[in-house]
Amino acid sequence: MSFELASLLVTLFFLAGIGTPIGYSILLASVVYLGFAGLDVALAGEKILQGFYKSAILLAVPLFIVAANIMNVGSITDRLLNFCVAVVGRFKGGLGHVNVVASLIFSGMSGSAVADAAGIGKIIISMMTRGGRYSRGYAAAITAASATIGPIIPPSIPMVLYALVSNASIGALFLAGILPGLIMGVVLMGMNGYLARKRGFAIEEPVPLKELPRVTANAFPALLMPVILLYGIYGGVTTPTEAAAVAAFYALLLAALFYRAITLKNLYRVFVDSARSSAAVGIVIGGAFILNYIVITEQIPQAISAILGEADISPLMFLIIVNVLILLLGCVLDATTIILVIVPLFIPTCEALGIDLVHFGVLVVVNSMIGLITPPYGILLFVINAVTDIPLREIIAEIWAFLFVLVAALIVMMLLPDLVLWLPRLLGYQS
Repeated sequence: MSFELASLLVTLFFLAGIGTPIGYSILLASVVYLGFAGLDVALAGEKILQGFYKSAILLAVPLFIVAANIMNVGSITDRLLNFCVAVVGRFKGGLGHVNVVASLIFSGMSGSAVADAAGIGKIIISMMTRGGRYSRGYAAAITAASATIGPIIPPSIPMVLYALVSNASIGALFLAGILPGLIMGVVLMGMNGYLARKRGFAIEEPVPLKELPRVTANAFPALLMPVILLYGIYGGVTTPTEAAAVAAFYALLLAALFYRAITLKNLYRVFVDSARSSAAVGIVIGGAFILNYIVITEQIPQAISAILGEADISPLMFLIIVNVLILLLGCVLDATTIILVIVPLFIPTCEALGIDLVHFGVLVVVNSMIGLITPPYGILLFVINAVTDIPLREIIAEIWAFLFVLVAALIVMMLLPDLVLWLPRLLGYQS
């Protein structure tokens, strides 16, 4: 390891360790590297500008964030929750099932786990804890766990970022995420049902079947959003970036004209909040552009490929090692950092071992989402804590059962790549 690279790593871990936001930590550490390497510090700005100019797909990120924020403000979330209660609220552990199904539906619109947790989290947790039907920790834990589905089922901001660093097909990635997302929903509902029976959770009063058509009709326009997005992308009507713009416009159309549930003041707040969230992501992406340049300069991917090549490692063993590494990193790093900074190191080795980049991308995103609920630094745990004031210790005490089944689902996806790639192949993807 060169002195310059060592200085970068020491600076990065020191800044992150004292609480500096990861985006700023990466930027400052990269500038330290450039200084010690005798390179022009202005190179950092050049790499950032080049990266953004060459990556039009990144426009999808702020547009999906805007769509999610509009839905939170414009009562679309409430209507989807009412639909979920009517459909699955009648079963044992009903509100837990509602929590998972709401995330499955809402995930097709926001593409962000944090948006799901912050958007429906506070509402569904208050529903579950009302009257002491569920403990606070349990309600918060299943909310955090179900929010991990958000970036798996399209649209998905992390998959957009993975496509950026891997050049994998964003359309194939979106398709490949549908079945794994459903699998995650099924295992979470299975664990919720088991715990509901074991602990004797109350059964909700079922919504009369005659009311179901009315509730469905009320939520139907919102339910159409993922259908419109997927048809636009796979029907050749829109690019993924244009589909993100359609999502934001459709959400605004529903909230403003159809449901009449958003004001100009609320819309201004939506744009301000979206700009702040997009800027936070953009800082990390900008830092990643410089860091990726440094990684290439230091020939780190070639070194990793050479080491693994000499070890004569099998593709399955490589996937196991990488997944364990990402699970461990997920305890301390956010998904954006993992995808933009860590994952590019393994792309050349994936190609050398013949691992499909779409399959690998789905594993990376699922793994990164599991990291969001892994103690001690699961970001979703902090999000739920922030919006509900439920103590972290209560959430962490209940999260382990859901963490276990999600890891089990990840193992199944890793061992059965045909399961992940079935839908993309069905629609013409050549792996």
